[in-house]
Amino acid sequence: MPYRSLKTREVLSFIGLTLLLLGLSGAIQPSHAAELAEIEQRGYLIVGVKDNLRPLGFTNEAGELEGLEIDLAHWLAERILGDAEAVVFQPLANQERLSALLEDEVDLVVARLTFTTSRSRLVDFSQPYYFDGTALITQNSSLQRLSDLRHQPIAVLHDSDTIATVRFQIPTARLVGVGSYEEAKALLETGQAVAFAADASVLTGWVQEYPSYRLLPVLLSAEALAVGLPRGLQYDSLRRQVNRAIEQWRTEGRLQERVQHWGLPSVGVPSQIEGNWEEPER
Repeated sequence: MPYRSLKTREVLSFIGLTLLLLGLSGAIQPSHAAELAEIEQRGYLIVGVKDNLRPLGFTNEAGELEGLEIDLAHWLAERILGDAEAVVFQPLANQERLSALLEDEVDLVVARLTFTTSRSRLVDFSQPYYFDGTALITQNSSLQRLSDLRHQPIAVLHDSDTIATVRFQIPTARLVGVGSYEEAKALLETGQAVAFAADASVLTGWVQEYPSYRLLPVLLSAEALAVGLPRGLQYDSLRRQVNRAIEQWRTEGRLQERVQHWGLPSVGVPSQIEGNWEEPER
């Protein structure tokens, strides 16, 4: 009997401990990103954007957000919720874009987020809405094509991916490293460089701020900009809605019109979506 009594106490203790742990695990269970039904019930989208990257997403003189990606966020709200204004913007620094999705701070990220294989292991991506990439700006009217830049000094940011791209596309160019966009501008102004290579989206903003510069009509590389979404099968309905909205935006010509409106190179508009964007890749 003593043995039986002891065993009973142990069983009861085990059951109590198990229930306690289950209760605690439920109490500390991490929150999850909003699924489509939750967003529809809530009545608005929460979208992570840039607020300092003209012309993709920036704050204008009136203190309002605008840009190509802001337009896209409004379009997604219209398509998903029937109201283009049903969107709350959350400005994000580059290093916050993935964590904002992973930590359930936003529903979507539309903030010059490029698709990469390593990122796709953490978050999901929509079909691309724009192809950004390395471009060149210059004040020199005689420079019209890449061949004109042979043996010419081109400014590039130190340790940037642009260096390898320019070396591949224009192998005889003389690259001049700079530590900032301001330093690059100084070299261009003094003639120590005839062009500056960087992301087309960034250089478009530069041209808009300094109209004496112009973009050469060619991209040296292409990086797919896509909407970032939470990863998981439970978010497939949301991802499908986003993809269909982007595809409609493109096929109806609205994307082309907004790209032209914001002065971005039209060569970056996806002309044909390849692959099956309706089924998640796992």
